[in-house]
Amino acid sequence: MQQRVINPVVRLSMMPTQTLLFPTYHATPFLKWAGGKSKYLNQLSQFFPSKVSRYIEPFVGAGSVYFCILARFQPDVCLLSDLNADLIQCYETVRDECQPLIARLEEHKQNHSSSYYYKVRDQNPKDLRMVEAAARFIYLNKTCFNGLYRVNQSGEFNVPIGSYKVPKICEPDKLMLASHALAVVKLRSSDFASVCLSEAQPNDFVYLDPPYQPISTTAHFTKYTSNQFGRGDQIRLAEIYRELDRRGCYVMLNNSDSEFIRALYRGYRIETIQTNRSISSNAKTRGMTKELVVLNYFDSK
Repeated sequence: MQQRVINPVVRLSMMPTQTLLFPTYHATPFLKWAGGKSKYLNQLSQFFPSKVSRYIEPFVGAGSVYFCILARFQPDVCLLSDLNADLIQCYETVRDECQPLIARLEEHKQNHSSSYYYKVRDQNPKDLRMVEAAARFIYLNKTCFNGLYRVNQSGEFNVPIGSYKVPKICEPDKLMLASHALAVVKLRSSDFASVCLSEAQPNDFVYLDPPYQPISTTAHFTKYTSNQFGRGDQIRLAEIYRELDRRGCYVMLNNSDSEFIRALYRGYRIETIQTNRSISSNAKTRGMTKELVVLNYFDSK
């Protein structure tokens, strides 16, 4: 771990969050997401740095940690990224076209049925306008099995319909709060290495929540794009972690508790949190389990 060096923060040309008048601190995730951190924010927040001026999150998912960071620190600059281009486009639409998006989601809500679900699922988002594609993304997310995002080798969403009696397809208040909370965010669809290497500066807080290393032969929830996130990617991520440390960033990473992951981050501060694994296909691996929090600093409350 490198000694922190205090350098002036070079800001991206974006509106500071402090200029917002809307209560962004009430914003919460509007998507369901496998591995989401909403239930564990109290555990995770104890490891946050005491101050955050610039925030980078390359695996944003449902964004629960971002919304928490925004509420607590009101950072000057936030960059959210994910390799899932459909997810980032959805965020952009919530930010820029929230009212038309809400109107389209209301239509999905009125038409929802099993046959309608599969009709919408069969659509190619590349053939849809931005608002239509984002509404499809949210609709499928709220009505599919466990809110799981999974695609086949062709990049086609292939999760079956869930068994919800009254799915929350359209939540206007939640979407409006998220829209305002995203107003000052720089969004980018890119590989984590590209984002970190091109954007990270000294004293930035970088939160890494990658697809987890499977801890059993039945755990395969790492396919959020048409490319699997495998051991080679975990090794590459550990290399990026070390580069961020060398740059003087505050870096926090979550992953499964395995000897492989512990070995990758040997020499760093490793803590554990208790989580509830509920989506495994093997009933024996469901229930409370430990996950790792890897830190390169001790400056936390």
